[in-house]
Amino acid sequence: MPEPTEPAEPPSSRRPEHPHTATLKRLEQSSGKLAAAAIARMDEQLPWYRAMPPENRSWIGLVAQAGIAAFTEWFRHPETPQAISTDVFGTAPRELTRAITLRQTVEMVRTTIEVVETAIDEVAAPGDESVLREALLVYAREIAFATAQVYAQAAEARGAWDARLESLVVNAVLSGEADEGAVSRAAALGWNSPEHVAVVLGTAPDGDSELTVEAIRRAARHAKLQVLTGVLGNRLVVIAGGSNDPLRAAKSLIGPYAPGPVVAGPVVGDLLSATRSAQAAAAGLKACAAWPDAPRPVLADDLLPERAMAGDPAARQLLVEEIYRPLEAAGSALLETLSVYLEQATSLEGAARMLFVHPNTVRYRLRRVTDVTGWLPSDVRSAFTLRVALILGRLADGEPQH
Repeated sequence: MPEPTEPAEPPSSRRPEHPHTATLKRLEQSSGKLAAAAIARMDEQLPWYRAMPPENRSWIGLVAQAGIAAFTEWFRHPETPQAISTDVFGTAPRELTRAITLRQTVEMVRTTIEVVETAIDEVAAPGDESVLREALLVYAREIAFATAQVYAQAAEARGAWDARLESLVVNAVLSGEADEGAVSRAAALGWNSPEHVAVVLGTAPDGDSELTVEAIRRAARHAKLQVLTGVLGNRLVVIAGGSNDPLRAAKSLIGPYAPGPVVAGPVVGDLLSATRSAQAAAAGLKACAAWPDAPRPVLADDLLPERAMAGDPAARQLLVEEIYRPLEAAGSALLETLSVYLEQATSLEGAARMLFVHPNTVRYRLRRVTDVTGWLPSDVRSAFTLRVALILGRLADGEPQH
């Protein structure tokens, strides 16, 4: 009785034999040798590779080996779509994209491809040279696209992280919580600790906030300013460094702001002190409604009387300490003359009659007021500021002492 035989495997289940089996086998056997040759050539031709620490060089070596192994697998199944970026670059840590630049990665890939290309005549079975060369050409294109994708994804991730980091710094300055941690985060974003810093506040435009932030950065580059910026709620906040003129800085950055008031805080010495500038700018932005004809942009210090009336204690203190107290220290004649001129008289002659002095004496004393305070009594806007300062100074003097 004949022995039973196993049923033949259905033709549909048989795996088709690779059309270039000999070449594939030789390619598999040569992969280690090719990877070593690629690393040796990189060490010979690429100075940046020789200068790298051993850890990074070992990772690059693994990437080269993975690249050749991926080419072998791709040659085995050219019809099957594969994630080359995962096969090749997935062997190295994500930090490697920070350690080597895109240009250096391109040089690494080019060197590896060149090594494989020069070995084609040795690796390919007789008659398969053109097939292997064509396969390598297509694979080189795919690996180029994969390289671009890896760096594009890394750039997007860094951009998103940098945006979050920048938002944290801007929010810390605006909320008064800036500390050394905020300074460190700003340094990581490229902030070089300029000597002059001012905060500019205004309304953010509708639409994509990322486009607004990028427009601010373009304007800052043109004006040669350092900036940290972000959209917080409906406010566009810019921390500008590198100019001791906050009004000039605000004018150079005003383009991306939405219509409405834009206020520049006073210049401070560093990022930790920028909270004071931000608070002054925020108080000025709130008080702008009381001065409809305010210029755009406007300095927060030009809004001192409106800020004081809106309840800003810093503005009240500034008006008293920088106007009233210096006049008080300069002598009672200046305070009396300024008070009569602003509150009771409408001219130099009228003030002179009320004070029983010559008009030239009044003129001289008013010039002294300008020298002491920096404000011109004959100017309508300055006169308003001086008058508010006098009122606040008297109120301060009239408060009971505890």
